[in-house]
Amino acid sequence: MYARPALALRYRMTSAATVPAPRLEIRLSNLWWVAAAFAAMIAAIVAGDRWLLNFVHVMSGILWTGIDLFMGFVLGPVMRGLEMPVRRALVIRLMPRMLFVMPTLSIVTGTSGWYLAQQAGYLDVPWPLAAWVWAALAITTVLAVQGLGFLLPTNLRVCLELQKSQPDLGKLQRWMKRYLVVIAMQGALQVAIIVVMARFVTGM
Repeated sequence: MYARPALALRYRMTSAATVPAPRLEIRLSNLWWVAAAFAAMIAAIVAGDRWLLNFVHVMSGILWTGIDLFMGFVLGPVMRGLEMPVRRALVIRLMPRMLFVMPTLSIVTGTSGWYLAQQAGYLDVPWPLAAWVWAALAITTVLAVQGLGFLLPTNLRVCLELQKSQPDLGKLQRWMKRYLVVIAMQGALQVAIIVVMARFVTGM
């Protein structure tokens, strides 16, 4: 009953693999806004301005969370329904930007959050209130390790594999299964960190 659609999908993917892939371009010119983001973070830390530091932390955190959830639960499902040439072209054009965006946001969010907690005195609160602080640190660390240590390298491997004239579809399928599991974990952790941040906002 389901054999024909499966065979048709495999035929489309196999035939699409012979289509020349667009060229992967990683533009180093993107480093200027990466430098600008780090410069803004450093300026906020050095100035000791809690409002400015809070702005940098909240803005980078919103972008990080929003992009993460959008990639995992909106763009990801859409991409699974695209034809292989379209999917390959989208990934190859998207990932060079993501290689700059996500590491920058995760580093700026985590670093500014640490200094903000230090300025606000959250690092010195007694137990059990300290559990909220350590929960925030633990979640942020896991998110950063997953993002920098697994998701970005996987995205890069998928991007490079799709660029080949005959990509290994079995390898791509294995990578994407693991990728989706980690994305689901990221989504749950992003919701958890929002809960913790809401606790901070309402007062410790």
